[in-house]
Amino acid sequence: MSQFDLIGKVAIVTGASRGIGLALAETLAAAGAKVVLSSRKQEALDAAVDQFWQRGEGAIAVAAHTGDAQAVKHLVERAVATYGGVDILVNNAATNPHFGPILTAAESHWDKILDVNVKGYFRMAQACVPHMQARGGGKIINVASIAGKKPQPLMGVYSVSKAAVLMLTEVLAVELAPANIQVNAIAPGFVKTKFSAALWGNAQVNTAVLQTIPQGRMADPSELTGIALYLASSASSFTTGATFLIDGGQMVGSGISIQ
Repeated sequence: MSQFDLIGKVAIVTGASRGIGLALAETLAAAGAKVVLSSRKQEALDAAVDQFWQRGEGAIAVAAHTGDAQAVKHLVERAVATYGGVDILVNNAATNPHFGPILTAAESHWDKILDVNVKGYFRMAQACVPHMQARGGGKIINVASIAGKKPQPLMGVYSVSKAAVLMLTEVLAVELAPANIQVNAIAPGFVKTKFSAALWGNAQVNTAVLQTIPQGRMADPSELTGIALYLASSASSFTTGATFLIDGGQMVGSGISIQ
């Protein structure tokens, strides 16, 4: 299984202090990568990295807000100074301060969501790509959402931002292919994390959501890690510009269950 071996690789994972980001970082580290965990709060990151050290895995924590270009620059510089380069970027940090009909969103909601969910991914890619080119190639994994493929109730601005992530993935895949950098997206369905608590924490909304998922449940973050390992490894050397749906069948299901 050497094609899934990440020994000698350096990975940066944003939004990595908990949930999906932490699960992906743990998987990359278990495969041998040196991992740089990032999110906005250093304290939460330090607690997460402690677990890596206890397992004997190489990892550092660097607080950075991907909406801040200087913070992004500092994050990548720390990764390169500590581990010598960057091979893998997992863009996962996201925000969604608006939950409701899209026409009730304020300009500030649009600005914050697009700045982090779209421009943040762009900033990270822009900062990492020169270091990937210096090492002969690399991998960029953008965590999108099925919300980017199909509008989700009360998540309109977020859905627009994730649709933009899917197109950003395709544009980067085309432009970076000559540099041997593969760019792909993971589009999860509903995953039970703190980020999605507004959905599963409301009994009525939770019931409605589960009825749209043929498997009848939300995912655990660990169920996204297999595809991430594939996309981070040499096994995906001819896979680029693709979006992988991890949604329990939601996109293909009718939402009607007949027993």
